[in-house]
Amino acid sequence: MQDKRLRFAIFGNEYQARESAGVEQVLACLCDRGAEVCVDRPFYEYLSHGKHMNVKADGVFDGYNFDADYAISIGGDGTFLRAANRIMAKGTPIIGVNTGRLGFLAEVLPGEFGEALDDIYAGRCELEEHTVIQTEADSRDTAGALPLEGCPYALNDIAILKRDTASMITIRTYVNDDFLVTYQADGLVVSTPTGSTAYNLSNGGPIIVPNSGNICLTPVAPHSLNIRPIVLNDTTVVKLEVESRSHNFLVAIDGRSEKLHEGTVLIIRKAPCKVKIVKLRSKRYFSILREKLMWGADQRG
Repeated sequence: MQDKRLRFAIFGNEYQARESAGVEQVLACLCDRGAEVCVDRPFYEYLSHGKHMNVKADGVFDGYNFDADYAISIGGDGTFLRAANRIMAKGTPIIGVNTGRLGFLAEVLPGEFGEALDDIYAGRCELEEHTVIQTEADSRDTAGALPLEGCPYALNDIAILKRDTASMITIRTYVNDDFLVTYQADGLVVSTPTGSTAYNLSNGGPIIVPNSGNICLTPVAPHSLNIRPIVLNDTTVVKLEVESRSHNFLVAIDGRSEKLHEGTVLIIRKAPCKVKIVKLRSKRYFSILREKLMWGADQRG
């Protein structure tokens, strides 16, 4: 049993009304352990004022201004991705408590949180490291790389997409400076193994197991039937030159969309950081595939 008073940073979804009971369970477990608890300010205000909860916390924090031994995401997979974006540069391990729907990333149910906490305090918790990818924009009109407005890191995927009702876009693609193919499609998804079961999968991409050392390029509604997803080593550097009739396009980094102008070149590569996810010993990747995605289920009568 650890003698140190552990510090936990809590993130949540202030738009999810049904999570109150799960939050109370998590806070009760942390209180029983005498943990130091800080809560992301928007989530704290939502719980305190919106749900009228008496939140027992040692403090609140804004943005990236927190210091914790572990982070806790309370919500669904979207909440988990937003929290992961805040903690990945710090290397803080994250626990996903699922009060949403699917819960593929946020896999710990509120009733199982005590088990996860027991493992943490007993020093036997399992940490699974997940690859992160990053993108930078290089404009032909200016010298050097341009910073994107938002965070350039993605745990799931980076998607290049057409805007609204615009015609399909043209994406000239290079792998380590070697020309691969020109996609004519509604978009292109560059996915990590973590994101392979998300937008990549819905577009016909393959499932890639964690720690496999791969990324995947999957076109969105390609114009040609001869274009298929391709799996690459995650040390690969991908360069994308995008053309569009509307002269602009979208880049979505874990769902956070940003408009870019035609003529902008995107460089996508493995990031220097990883996301460490706390795993329950009772849960394994293939069992989650079967339970959450109904993998291999026979729907015939």
